[in-house]
Amino acid sequence: MLKIFNTLTSKKEIFKPIKNNKINLYVCGVTVYDLCHIGHGRTFTVFDTIVRYLRFSGFQVKYIRNITDIDDKIILKSVKEKTEISSFTNAMIKEMHKDFDLLGILRPDEEPRVTDYIQNIIKIIIKLLQKKHAYINKNGDVVFSIDSDSSYGTLSHQSLILLKSGVRIPINEMKKNPLDFILWKISDDKKYSWNSPWGKGRPGWHIECSAITTVFFNNSIDIHGGGSDLLFPHHENERSQSICFNNKSMINFWMHTGMVIINNQKMSKSLGNVYFLRSILKDYNPEVLRYFFLLTHYRHPIYYCKKNLDQACISLQYLYTALYNTNPCSNDEEGIDFEFEFYQAMNDDFNTPKAFSVFFKIARKINFFKKKDVLKSNKFAFRLKYLANNLGFLLQNPKDFLQKKTTLNSSTLRKIQFLIKKRNLARQLKLWEEADNIRKKLMSLDIILEDFPDKTIWRKNKKF
Repeated sequence: MLKIFNTLTSKKEIFKPIKNNKINLYVCGVTVYDLCHIGHGRTFTVFDTIVRYLRFSGFQVKYIRNITDIDDKIILKSVKEKTEISSFTNAMIKEMHKDFDLLGILRPDEEPRVTDYIQNIIKIIIKLLQKKHAYINKNGDVVFSIDSDSSYGTLSHQSLILLKSGVRIPINEMKKNPLDFILWKISDDKKYSWNSPWGKGRPGWHIECSAITTVFFNNSIDIHGGGSDLLFPHHENERSQSICFNNKSMINFWMHTGMVIINNQKMSKSLGNVYFLRSILKDYNPEVLRYFFLLTHYRHPIYYCKKNLDQACISLQYLYTALYNTNPCSNDEEGIDFEFEFYQAMNDDFNTPKAFSVFFKIARKINFFKKKDVLKSNKFAFRLKYLANNLGFLLQNPKDFLQKKTTLNSSTLRKIQFLIKKRNLARQLKLWEEADNIRKKLMSLDIILEDFPDKTIWRKNKKF
């Protein structure tokens, strides 16, 4: 029985799809004005894992993740780089896909771009105006009136009294209520605007998700996800305008991922502590970063630092070392209890840290039986790969992962292989001192050796 923490109710609830065995899942995607950072990586790795597990569990999942390809930041960046805006956004989307593909993040079923749904956005705004949920301000902008929705603030559990007083949000003369938000922004710029009943302009940020989910899900969403930084005001505003447009709540579960913390501060571009995926992946195997993102429960903050990344390295190294020199054998015997334990963990609000602990229990069994019962070891190896693969892990060849050949030039590889052969010969001749000296020489190259009855394998120390 799957239970999911619902942000709307602040508790775990039994998950039941709106339509039997079919799940509509929507996640707010990237605003493509820069390269993707670890906050993006964390959120989209989490939802990739959730989608993988739901499909593994037998559900048919329709997964939509939008792309915001028009907003002020995108316009400013394209102007700064003297690039036509569509060429700029196309290039940034391509870079996003490069990073996400490396992390093993599967492509959603659809990635709708906001600029392809301008007419759908306009239709919703027209209806909101007709129903008196929106008004036109002095500038000519169309603005949503939060006072027209009695449920506003329910999702984010905000103190609206404080917010409305202007304590946290400055009073704006262009709005009836300081919390009111733009649905359509009037603009004279021909390059970045569209015709509308209210004049040329472009959509506000919050309305885009309401339009896209209406098009793709016909007012019926099982799970809506995103980072916790989107909870207020974005998701609160999106929910409010969608309810007012549809006369009902169309989303059953809201899910939010925790913040990325760096040096005890929330990661933020304003603080200058943003780390791009591209720079981290130069030093770490992408699977290590994926593992790091899921080593903490998705709702909790994740603490980014080299020490925690290196710990993720060591953990994956242990799992791959267990799989090394095995021949996974499909079976319905060994590790079944562990498989049930894995399901219990994932069905408890996608508890990946607990699921990982199951992987280590299986790995210990593999290591135990390697010298005692090879067939049993291979059967446990199958169980480990079967479960881990379905979360996007342990898909690499163990030897390749442990040695990370891609970071070593050919001359270094030849040197390592030569020294290992020389050491093996010394061991056969019982020249133990010489063998130890060669091991020390390899350690100086940051190479760790592990001896097996029939061979010696090596791996890079720390980073791989």
